[in-house]
Amino acid sequence: MPFPSLKIGDLCARRPIVQGGMGVGISLSGLASAVANEGGIGVIAGAMIGMREPDVAQHPIEANLRALRQELVRARERTQGIIGVNIMVALTTFSQMVRTAIENRADIIFSGAGLPLDMPRQLLDLCEEKKQEFKTKLVPIVSSARAATIIAKKWLSRFNYFPDAVVVEGPRAGGHLGFKPEELNDPAFALERLVPQVVDAVKPFEDKAGRPIPVIAAGGIYTGEDISRFLDLGAAGVQMGTRFVATHECDADIRFKESYLAAREEDVTIIKSPVGMPGRALNNGFIEAAREGLKKPFKCVFHCVSTCEQEKTPYCIAAALISAMKGNLERGFAFCGANVGRVNSILSVKELMDSLQTEYEAARARA
Repeated sequence: MPFPSLKIGDLCARRPIVQGGMGVGISLSGLASAVANEGGIGVIAGAMIGMREPDVAQHPIEANLRALRQELVRARERTQGIIGVNIMVALTTFSQMVRTAIENRADIIFSGAGLPLDMPRQLLDLCEEKKQEFKTKLVPIVSSARAATIIAKKWLSRFNYFPDAVVVEGPRAGGHLGFKPEELNDPAFALERLVPQVVDAVKPFEDKAGRPIPVIAAGGIYTGEDISRFLDLGAAGVQMGTRFVATHECDADIRFKESYLAAREEDVTIIKSPVGMPGRALNNGFIEAAREGLKKPFKCVFHCVSTCEQEKTPYCIAAALISAMKGNLERGFAFCGANVGRVNSILSVKELMDSLQTEYEAARARA
C-alpha cells in the first residue's frame, strides 16, 4: 500500500511527511524546497533566520524579517511544492514574523513553544486590510490534548477560526520540549498515548468546522514502520526532524551533520535552556562548561526570545546555536531528537523519502 496523501485544507502533500522546522539555520530554503520537491511539506525555521544578515546585531528585527522574505523567495524559486514556516510563539518578533510569512505567501505557519492564541489575528487583519484572500494555513504545535482544546476554543471564540491542522509533539522530539523534565520518560506522556487523545480532542471542532482537522504526530518518528504505526493511531501525517539533518540538502554545516553521525545514544542529554524550557541536545564541552558555571554573562544584542532571562543564564542560546549551525561546536551545541544515535549516513532527501516509503509499504504488507 503506497503512502496516503496529507491534506490540509486545499493543500495536498503526496507523502504524509512534514519536515520539522529546525532553528537556528538548520532548515532554510535549501532543505525545505528539497522536501517539498519529494512530495512532503518543507519547513523553514524562523528562529534567528537573519543570523547571516550583516546588520543583525544592530537591527535584529529588520534583519530577521528581511531574511524570512528572502528564504521564502528562494524556496519558491526551487519548488512548486508546499512550503511552511515554523515561528515560535516565544519569539519577541512573533507577530511581525507571522505577518511577513503570510504576506509572502507561505503555505503553512507552524507555531509552538507557547500557545499561539492570537495567531489568526494577523491573517484576518491582512485579508481585511488588503482586500484579498490570503490562503496561509495556521497549524499550532501542542504537547497535549488540553492545549489543542484551549487553542481551538480561543480561536473559535475570538476569530471564528479553526486550526487547519494540529501537530502533537511528544517528549522524544529534539530541541525545546513542551514537557516538564520528569514527564519526558513517563509512559503517560508517550506520543503513542498523546496522538489518540489529540485526535479525540479535535473531533468536536471538526464537526463544527465541517471539515477535517488533521493531526500530525511528531517526536521520535524514525522509520516508515513508525509512520505506519502512527497513522494507525489516527494521525493523518508525521513530522520528522532528526532524519532530515543527515541529508545533503540540510542547510547546516557538514560538521553539524557529522556530529549526528558520531552520536551515540548515551551522548543525548536534556539541558535547561535559557528560554525556560528543557531541551534535548548532544552533550559536549560547551554544555558541560555551562553546567559547571564556567560560562560568563553576556550582553544580549538579539533580544530574540521573550522568555529568556539574560541576567540568570550563563550563555546566549542564539549565539550558541548560530555557532553550532556554522560547525563551531566548541562554541555551541546541536539540538537533536532521541533517535540521533541511529543515524549512520548522510543521504539525499530523495533517498531518505524513498526509503521511508519502502519501509512503510513493507510494514503495511505485513499488517
